[in-house]
Amino acid sequence: MELYELPSAMEPMIPTDQKGILTERAVELIRKSAALSSLLHPITRGAVSQIIKPMNSYYSNLIEGHNTHPIDIERAMNHDYSQDPGKRILQLESKAHIEVQEKIEKIFKEDVTVHICSIDFLCWIHKEFYAELPVDLRFVKTKEGKLSEVFPGELRTTEVEVGKHIGPASKSLHLFLERFEHAYRPDKITNATNRIIAAAASHHRLAWIHPFLDGNGRVMRLFTHAYMMKEQLDGDGLWSISRGLSKRQKEYRAALHNADLQRNNNYDGRGNLSNSRLEEFCLFFLDTAIDQVEFMQQLLDLDKIQLRIKRFIDLQIVHGNFKEESKNILIEVFLKGQLLRKEMERITGKSENTARKIMKELIDHKLLVSDDSTGPVRINFPINYVGYFFPKLYPETIEATLNNEAFD
Repeated sequence: MELYELPSAMEPMIPTDQKGILTERAVELIRKSAALSSLLHPITRGAVSQIIKPMNSYYSNLIEGHNTHPIDIERAMNHDYSQDPGKRILQLESKAHIEVQEKIEKIFKEDVTVHICSIDFLCWIHKEFYAELPVDLRFVKTKEGKLSEVFPGELRTTEVEVGKHIGPASKSLHLFLERFEHAYRPDKITNATNRIIAAAASHHRLAWIHPFLDGNGRVMRLFTHAYMMKEQLDGDGLWSISRGLSKRQKEYRAALHNADLQRNNNYDGRGNLSNSRLEEFCLFFLDTAIDQVEFMQQLLDLDKIQLRIKRFIDLQIVHGNFKEESKNILIEVFLKGQLLRKEMERITGKSENTARKIMKELIDHKLLVSDDSTGPVRINFPINYVGYFFPKLYPETIEATLNNEAFD
């Protein structure tokens, strides 16, 4: 089969959206994402976003067929690796994903003008991810059964076939990626809803280009995370597209495959590829994003959160871990973001010494954290308690093991 050498082969870059359905979904995503980010105090929002990062990594791994337990991910972040080589590899992959995401977030804090669609940025994501992996993970087996080395941050120099899709010629990758940047750069798209549609379309077109020998799925999802951040659609880190794509993985793969197809007829756009299939992919992508935002909105409902905190402490009281007054401290710090230590006496209604002991129990169990021994305390969500505070964040089987850990 003749390889594509000209970027015109991946047109259209943006679906026509003649019925305006994608525009409606884009508006809905903008509105709901903004509402999500306003639900919590900024400090509490930061604490919740810290549990979304390993969750994002977990589901990104799952899409690749790698099931890494959240507890193993947390241990990896503390440089505590399994002696089992297979588990250790999965830990390293998860840790690399989280650290690259954090680097992306740091970049945006320092320079909001960064060009996320550029070849340099995409190669940087790939380089940073593979830089965290051991050398023996930088080899992939080709269709012919040979081992080929993946060079961090370098575009592939060989031809690839993914399922029924054959990527464009390696010698033309720069041309395709230059067209990619020109089509999707957010600062070149004046309409906000069109930028959201572009974020969805770019996810597929990056997969279609398949610029790297391996790691393209990771780069795609990290790039999409960057695009969402650029458009302030990530709810300040409160939701994850990877969770949605993983839970609808069969549909996701089908939508990616269908968007690879050439146009059906003269009524299916004017490009080489199908306009209607790209429109379907973007609709699937935006619906998945909206579903995840709505899921987190329900999970972060303040009345329900307070009820879950109370029930969690009740269970812990039975096991002799906490006092009844711990509920008041956790609820107030959740709502206010942080509390001064001197406020514990007022909140608990106990003497100063008793109030400090109650607070210390929460600190010892890492439900409260502080920058120093005298400073204000803020809420924290250890991985073994996540299932009680945020049910269904992980699959039921994973949540069950996390819940068991809560009382060990």
